[in-house]
Amino acid sequence: MADKKRIDQPTGTETVGHEWDGIEELNTPLPRWWLWTLYATIAWAVVYVVLYPALPMVSRATEGVLGWSSRGQLEEELAAEQSRRGPLLRALAATPVERLADQPRLMQAAIEGGRAAFKTSCVQCHGSGAAGSPGYPNLNDDDWLWGGDLESIHFTIEHGARQPGHDKTRMSQMPAFGRDGILQPREIADVTAHVRTLSGQQKVNAAARRGAGLFAANCAVCHGSDGSGNRSVGAPNLRDSIWLYGGDGAAIAATIANSRYGVMPQWGNRLDPVTVKMLAAYVHSLGGGERKRPQLAQAGGAASDGKP
Repeated sequence: MADKKRIDQPTGTETVGHEWDGIEELNTPLPRWWLWTLYATIAWAVVYVVLYPALPMVSRATEGVLGWSSRGQLEEELAAEQSRRGPLLRALAATPVERLADQPRLMQAAIEGGRAAFKTSCVQCHGSGAAGSPGYPNLNDDDWLWGGDLESIHFTIEHGARQPGHDKTRMSQMPAFGRDGILQPREIADVTAHVRTLSGQQKVNAAARRGAGLFAANCAVCHGSDGSGNRSVGAPNLRDSIWLYGGDGAAIAATIANSRYGVMPQWGNRLDPVTVKMLAAYVHSLGGGERKRPQLAQAGGAASDGKP
């Protein structure tokens, strides 16, 4: 390596005196535009440090002479939005959920607010379109365990389903007929055959006739003698084609043998009352909402296979 500087003849540029295998390094100056850009960014950085929060300290950053912060800006925007929505939220808070339908504009506002809340709190289980999945009910149909009127939906959302230690929660429990030794495997197969005849999935045969007697003795008290269900105790209708855990023979037999115990959070202690009310309005609007049925607002305590 040489250390003598010289002028490179082709370019007229001074070398720095370094050479590697005959390759010399030129002392080419940086373009003037690049240098001015660098100086401008340095000047901007100094101004920014003075005006805005910038230098990290032990517990917080320097505040800057303008006193601006992203947190402060967010608080201002939230306060402005709260002020804008204040009259609407106060109107929703003052209106009983069962009277929302009497005020179409307020109801529509509640539905839109509930749509946003649903995307935040409910899609994880019920899906973005509220169509559900195995074990999570479809909220678009008209099949309801405890009622699909606005007040009943609100009660369910507020108090949840099968929440321990909460005396108002929707509570039902179907016996595990197989696991608890109430019915033998052959009897469970017979009851399964009968249930499948109730929903028109198979024709009556010898097994279904045997199962009819077992159904009357063990299941009719909650599901009704014809299997049409009982909303006051959260017992699903077994005569339709809507099944939460599946309506094939294996799924029905598993439900009879081991029971189901689906749960839903008690949203009343997670969300504010107005948001719960808006969620009820949105769910009611999805297509399966019903008019008020007074007997459906009860929180039952009997059998359920978990159908929506």
